[in-house]
Amino acid sequence: MTEQASAVTADELNAFFEQGFAGVGARPLVTLAERGRLVLSLRADAGHLRPGGYISGPTQMAMADHAAYAALFTVTGIVPMALTSNLNINFLRPCIGEAVLAEAEVLKAGRVSAVMEVSLRAEGAEKPSAHAVVTYVMPKG
Repeated sequence: MTEQASAVTADELNAFFEQGFAGVGARPLVTLAERGRLVLSLRADAGHLRPGGYISGPTQMAMADHAAYAALFTVTGIVPMALTSNLNINFLRPCIGEAVLAEAEVLKAGRVSAVMEVSLRAEGAEKPSAHAVVTYVMPKG
């Protein structure tokens, strides 16, 4: 069985996020987009850090959500009104570094909902700092 190509490229996703979320500030960059799989990277700035250089929990949660949203598009194409209905995250260890990576995998993509799994880690770290499962609902129409 041959694998299908991603419905969107990393460049198309980055352009969508740049246009659709202008003025947001530091934005994660899609570095890999394969069908059902996506990698996202964010260079941490002062707004993402806690004392001691820890990448904050809210930053990691936002990365998990962003990665899940973009990973969904690798299967469905860009569906701007897909909405987060659940995000469950477990923080496993401190995330200390200059960048955080999120690797997302689409576990299920149906007509009504989609479920993605996201692993987060500091760039260069071997072990994940957090693990999330994110559910999106698809717009009717």
